[in-house]
Amino acid sequence: MSYLIKPAGYKAVLNLCQTELGIKQIKSFFQQNLSSELRLRRVTAPLFVLKGLGINDDLNGTERAVTFPIKDLNDANAEIVHSLAKWKRLTLADYQVEEGYGIYTDMNAIRSDEELGNLHSLYVDQWDWERVMRAEDRNVAFLKEIVRRIYAAMVRTEYMVYEMFPRIKPILPQQIAFIHAEELLQRYPDSTPKEREDAIAKEYGAVFIIGIGCKLSNGEKHDGRAPDYDDWSTMGENGLPGLNGDLLVWDEILGRSLELSSMGIRVDREALLHQLRLSGAEERASLFFHQRLLNNELPLSIGGGIGQSRLCMFYLRKGHIGEIQASIWPDDMRQEALEAGMPLI
Repeated sequence: MSYLIKPAGYKAVLNLCQTELGIKQIKSFFQQNLSSELRLRRVTAPLFVLKGLGINDDLNGTERAVTFPIKDLNDANAEIVHSLAKWKRLTLADYQVEEGYGIYTDMNAIRSDEELGNLHSLYVDQWDWERVMRAEDRNVAFLKEIVRRIYAAMVRTEYMVYEMFPRIKPILPQQIAFIHAEELLQRYPDSTPKEREDAIAKEYGAVFIIGIGCKLSNGEKHDGRAPDYDDWSTMGENGLPGLNGDLLVWDEILGRSLELSSMGIRVDREALLHQLRLSGAEERASLFFHQRLLNNELPLSIGGGIGQSRLCMFYLRKGHIGEIQASIWPDDMRQEALEAGMPLI
């Protein structure tokens, strides 16, 4: 079901030509900074993978992948990727990437089950990245260090946008805050996860919520996460589980939090088996990706995705992701958005 937020008094700061120029500069500048901060090299990514290998991202486990038969493979089914969370780890192994270095790529996906709105589109574009790490760095302190490096690239990019378009004043704080999903629950016990995210993002401006996918003290998860890439069950700080999280900023245009990145330390052999049991998905252990991990053929890694259109939307102060990317929208949403000053591409 689609849902449209209509910002009161919204007027785009940039026209269409300026917007396109801004998108180009942001994408070029940010990926160079991300590559330098994390020591990543660019690789080419697939748009689709074979079904049944366990390589595609299962997201929350309910989203349907877009599939099609391949004539020359006896109509074997391929799936359009949801993201490249597991493919990247296979690539680290195949490219024999050294410890402390990694890869990034332009990921383009189709998520046909998305609930369309200001922040959600059928078309997903993000920088997917993955970096080889040491066993002794599988802890929250290392996770925070990587988050701070990514956030530093975001802050620099916002200033670059300000130099291009002085009307767009920087609003990101210089430092990002951290909070565990359980601590967030205790702070706002009567709020929904989304309301908690809005409250903490508005308070800090930029925040990283740790522990996405594990059950909290109320018996619920802050949000869903597949059991076979991020490690959300290993104990981290203060006896709280989770070596992953989401990076949020406060969006002044929409008056709500905006998730720009989802990332985490990836499962090792023990965490994979544990999380498959917790999720009732033990049958996945026999799939190609999972077998390679269980046979210790894949490096330990940390990785994530950073939304390209969302990042551009935030920097250029847009009210709808459809002002940044071309996609398909319901006719009524397109008309309502136009009347609200948000013409969709």
